[in-house]
Amino acid sequence: QPNAKGASVAALHVKTGEAAWQALDDEQAYTTPMLVELDGRRQLLVVTARRAAGLDPGSGALLWSYPWKTDHGVNAAQPAVVEGHHLLLSAGYGHGAALIEVSCPESGCSASLVWENKHLKSKFNSPVIWEGYAYGLDEGILTCIDLAGGARKWKGGRYGYGQIVLAQGNLVITGEDGELILVEASPASLKEISRFRALNGKTWNMPALAGGVLYVRNEKEMAAFRAGP
Repeated sequence: QPNAKGASVAALHVKTGEAAWQALDDEQAYTTPMLVELDGRRQLLVVTARRAAGLDPGSGALLWSYPWKTDHGVNAAQPAVVEGHHLLLSAGYGHGAALIEVSCPESGCSASLVWENKHLKSKFNSPVIWEGYAYGLDEGILTCIDLAGGARKWKGGRYGYGQIVLAQGNLVITGEDGELILVEASPASLKEISRFRALNGKTWNMPALAGGVLYVRNEKEMAAFRAGP
């Protein structure tokens, strides 16, 4: 998102690097554009400092937008696609979360609010979705939200501004202090399965799973752990 006038979002030709199109006049945020399918329409999902929007991947044409302006203009958590036609948005600094519905009939796309509350305030820690529930760090505390209506099922476990990935129905959490925690993804209660010290120092980076190996890192070190029963 280069942030020039009329070029908050830009597409480049892979072979030449030349601009294919540019779109929007918005101030940029910290999120990454995502190629998704919403209500059967393939689109580029972007979150700027003041809204979420869907763009046509081929032309950059605006398909729909929904206001999402937060304090300090900080939108850093990635949105999550829910059941193919909903989006979960979340932001920190006291803002909260919202579930919006995106409809794309032949007449054109639109977005509408389903619910909004302050139960999940994600700074830059993107929530994950599992079996109708969202799990995320609400200002550093793990929280489970019922996506049907936005109700909070439970809140507990202070992991700071770490990161979460989903693996086989479990939450793999890297705590801000470098601990690695495995939590069952269940709306019933917070249940830690295991935890250990993986890294030393502040850890904000996303973990990654590939080929049965879990990779974690921070600005000073990196580690890999064999994942499995």
